[in-house]
Amino acid sequence: MSTDLEKVKTLAKDLRKTYPRSPRETLAGYVIAARCVDKCRASLLNMNGEYSYWPCSLASQWFSFTGITPEQLKDVVAGGADDETVARWITEHSKVKDPDEVLKWNNRLRDMRLSEMSLQVQQYLETYIPKFVPNLRPVYVWFDVYDLEEKRF
Repeated sequence: MSTDLEKVKTLAKDLRKTYPRSPRETLAGYVIAARCVDKCRASLLNMNGEYSYWPCSLASQWFSFTGITPEQLKDVVAGGADDETVARWITEHSKVKDPDEVLKWNNRLRDMRLSEMSLQVQQYLETYIPKFVPNLRPVYVWFDVYDLEEKRF
């Protein structure tokens, strides 16, 4: 696919000044996907700030589940595809065709408690949460870390 950075500019969020979408927000029916697209667009324009498109532990969950690679998504996004076009592309290229499987996967991630994550991730979050999540805000599930830190609730 060709690159159209001028079009990407009209769609991108400047992640040096704002946050990407919540991991809970869906694109093509998948949690995490909209956030990946925000980070990809910003990365293409060097407006990603502290956010990394790839590698990213959150995005790796989505890429692994769908079978889509970071490079494939980047190629589509770099062409200036809007969310609707990206969503159609994801639907066509995801290895997961059963909407019920997507729903179960979404809900598993939405409900994932820190204690259900790998020990390495738990160790990382043990120091990350006190540093970046507002004091006295409980973290019930993994996605809470992002939404609390990014002041969505």
